[in-house]
Amino acid sequence: MADMAKTGSGLFGNEFKYEEPEFRVTNEVRRAFDDNGFIIVRGMMDEAETGKIKKSLEEYGLVDKYAYGVPDATGREPKVLLWCFEGNDILGLVPRLEKVSSTCEKLMGGDELYHYHTKIMMKDAKKGGSFEWHQDYGYWYKNGNLRPDLISMFLAVDPCIKENGGLQVLVGSHNGGRVDHTFDGGQQGADKERVEHLKKIYPHYYVNLQPGDCILFHCNLLHSSGPNDSAQRRWAFNCSYNKRSNNPVKKHHHPFYHKLDKVGNNALRECENYCEPEGKEFVDPATDETVKAGSKGEAIEAK
Repeated sequence: MADMAKTGSGLFGNEFKYEEPEFRVTNEVRRAFDDNGFIIVRGMMDEAETGKIKKSLEEYGLVDKYAYGVPDATGREPKVLLWCFEGNDILGLVPRLEKVSSTCEKLMGGDELYHYHTKIMMKDAKKGGSFEWHQDYGYWYKNGNLRPDLISMFLAVDPCIKENGGLQVLVGSHNGGRVDHTFDGGQQGADKERVEHLKKIYPHYYVNLQPGDCILFHCNLLHSSGPNDSAQRRWAFNCSYNKRSNNPVKKHHHPFYHKLDKVGNNALRECENYCEPEGKEFVDPATDETVKAGSKGEAIEAK
């Protein structure tokens, strides 16, 4: 385990650094999350761990086989690779790590969480599209999750900065409650008029992350990301959790409760299983009512 040092740093007092050997979510860390709807953790994954994630994505054909485009309002496409169950390979171990899963549980009040799904968010250099302003609960609500008891970790695989379409948030906007969402291009976007009003209340903040840095954020936090007009691609690893007590009331393309098999923080460094797609259940966009897939969407097969 490791300790989050330098508590209270960053523009909103919610930026922390991951350091060995003891990891704790202090009252100050929890307060920063509750107030702002997110915390940033610098160095959540070290260079070796991030390198293994990149290798699994780049060298084993998963992106070519399973990824699909989700057009933004202008028709430009970011791409998504999405699966439901964790597995035992490099990609499957990330959401099972104690430093990720237990931190998320503590930020959400200590209740048991389970893995809701993982996705890789990809923006090609020069042409990658935007993700419109939205709340994750804006569409997870439609999946039968009765309460906003979900949290996500957005981990930078590449630099995720303003110049290549990095993440933007409205700080504290999770306190504004759920906003109605409708399709904007191929994506679910929050009601634009309401977002403009909320921008007058909650600060608009660009989250700049280097590989291994992450942001942990509440499912009602309004966030977006711009297009990638730079010469540098932007890939990010995003795993999401739901509370066991918030088990969905209807069947949909993400899992019901299943116990999360946590692993120690050295598991990723020690793992040499780079790709084991069996059992992950990659999502077929044809079954996902929250997106309208673009390129390659018609070729995805349910697994």
